Amino acid sequence: MKVAKPKPAFKDKRGLIIDILDGIPVECVTLLTSKRGAVRGNHYHKKTTQYAYVLEGKLRLWTQNPGRPVRSRVIRAGDLIVTPPKERHAFEALEDSVLLACAHGPRAGRSYESDTFRLAEPLFRKHD
Repeated sequence: MKVAKPKPAFKDKRGLIIDILDGIPVECVTLLTSKRGAVRGNHYHKKTTQYAYVLEGKLRLWTQNPGRPVRSRVIRAGDLIVTPPKERHAFEALEDSVLLACAHGPRAGRSYESDTFRLAEPLFRKHD
């Protein structure tokens, strides 16, 4: 897991221009909305690198590379999360949240399930 906070490429009295991705091929751009308490993910992709930019809200992110311990951290609006192939990942929305997810690899539309592998043992399971 890599989490970055992209800096403005340009700023003036009109506002900001922030280059979220620069020089990275993208086959898919997806808008994800999650209600507070929703859990997403608990899977990995064998070939796809995923870039998720948090537009609104706050989430807890869990990741795990093969053979390594599970890591977690809170992510907020303005954070860019890079999830490389084979990294297991899950999100829990701590607030109503909106993410812009971009993918390089077979992850879009009908191809989504071809490179999405559900975890037999979730990284995170919501306990009610």
